[in-house]
Amino acid sequence: MEHHVGSVEVICGSMFCGKTEELIRRLRRARIAKQQVQVFKPIIDNRYNHAKVTSHSGIDVDARPVNDSQEIKDSIVEGTTVVGVDEVQFFDPGIVGVVEDLAEQGLRVIITGLDTDFRGEPFGCMPELIARAERVDKLHAICMVCGEAASRTQRLVDGKPAHYNEPIVVVGAQEMYEARCRAHHEVPRD
Repeated sequence: MEHHVGSVEVICGSMFCGKTEELIRRLRRARIAKQQVQVFKPIIDNRYNHAKVTSHSGIDVDARPVNDSQEIKDSIVEGTTVVGVDEVQFFDPGIVGVVEDLAEQGLRVIITGLDTDFRGEPFGCMPELIARAERVDKLHAICMVCGEAASRTQRLVDGKPAHYNEPIVVVGAQEMYEARCRAHHEVPRD
């Protein structure tokens, strides 16, 4: 089934909120509807499987790891109607133009990413992609301290909150990150 109007859907939130599971759910539904789907992930995301997008709970879908946004654009196969991109915050700024171009060509583009970094600040290209999207879903995890809704990603170094000056991009999972609510998210600056 072809789409007559392209669109951009953003699934965002903290780590452990279910972004990738929601992406996989939407992609599976598109395949059930006999739509041609292509899935991409940044090559830097090697946490679970090199050639799959995998949720923290273990569900997965085949994906092509790519070095940059241009490789996504160059890899689109004729007949594709749905494009999924996981962990979009790790891509270069050109991802915004690639996503826009694909939507302009009539494709449904579904992307996931952290909307804020471990500091609680806007992450990479996400603010612009959120602003340009037709649909935005912000998911919440559960705060590992109090059990309330969590919208922040807490990075831990030796069990303690990472300092503000630590590098922004450090790929990891439960061994170094937790979901936290605003009240329990800590980023020491001294």
